[in-house]
Amino acid sequence: MVIFTGSAQHAGVNSGQYDYGGWMPNLATSLQLPPPTKKGEATEETMLKTLPDVNVTVQGMATMWLLSQKSRDFVPLGQYPEDHFSEETPRQMIMNFQKELEALSAAIKERNKDLKVPYTYMDPEEIENSVAI
Repeated sequence: MVIFTGSAQHAGVNSGQYDYGGWMPNLATSLQLPPPTKKGEATEETMLKTLPDVNVTVQGMATMWLLSQKSRDFVPLGQYPEDHFSEETPRQMIMNFQKELEALSAAIKERNKDLKVPYTYMDPEEIENSVAI
């Protein structure tokens, strides 16, 4: 659970923030008025008064963009650049894990190949080995 939360779940939630939230009405960083409580109450005028001003929007979008970028020292899930594991049992477990990740990545790529907008956020090749900011 800890490995999933610190890697795949974080990637699934974090990596697409800008793709979704880069269009401000999808994910307004603040609201100037309370949101409507009943369907059909909102008008164009109330929507424009509710959404944040340009400066707040730009700051929010810049933050989302920055947080959605791969880090310069990106290490994919299941890769361990430091050689901390020297015994046969952990090495074999890592190799088995890497094979499972390769199979999962291939299945995701196959599923995505005909999609107009592929979903890549949970592809092990795109997931950081741990949370990094």
